[in-house]
Amino acid sequence: MGDFPLFGAFFAVLRRDLALALRAPGELANPVIFFLMIASLFPLGVSAAPETLRQIAPGVIWVAALLASLISMEQLFRGDFEDGTLEQFALAPQPLAWLVLAKLLAHWLVTGLPLVLVSPLLALFMNYPWTAVPQLMAGLALGTPVLGALGAVGLALTVGVRRGGLLLALLVLPLYIPVLIFGAGSADAAASGLPVIGQLELLGAMSVLALTLAPIAAAAGLRISLD
Repeated sequence: MGDFPLFGAFFAVLRRDLALALRAPGELANPVIFFLMIASLFPLGVSAAPETLRQIAPGVIWVAALLASLISMEQLFRGDFEDGTLEQFALAPQPLAWLVLAKLLAHWLVTGLPLVLVSPLLALFMNYPWTAVPQLMAGLALGTPVLGALGAVGLALTVGVRRGGLLLALLVLPLYIPVLIFGAGSADAAASGLPVIGQLELLGAMSVLALTLAPIAAAAGLRISLD
């Protein structure tokens, strides 16, 4: 019976964050627009040749997803910090890390999942092989939770700092590099017709590890910021 309040709190936080996100559709669309805008500018600055686009497509799509994920991180804790909700979470009987995990899930549903769903449009625009799009989407689905989890740790440490966006980027961008390497590598291998199961398994393992440890680290960072 003791598990029911725990799961009740988890789904209450999840529903709350989803409802708040749906009330601001403009902010909800910002990461997707940014994602599409970055990827669409590359052909203008590099080359519009189909073969060139196909070669750079995996890296461009993953860099665009990384940056779009980064700019959306401010929405995760900032509002709750400013209105005192985070203090209530810290005083709740449920572990703060558990509530952070609920917020991470809500954040991925409103930012990470849309990036996965619009990635076929970018693939088509970048002359990426259509037969490799499922592997591209699978890589993004496994990698974007890692980006969100790592970003949450950095944001937890900087949430009390005004205009901490630059500091957040300096903290988390080095941590994003392995995800970028394996994610773009899996997309490139899929485009070349090579097996991608190894890279996808690594991304899956990274996702499980990040979602297990990052909420604990983020909760500790939030307590430091709240003190």
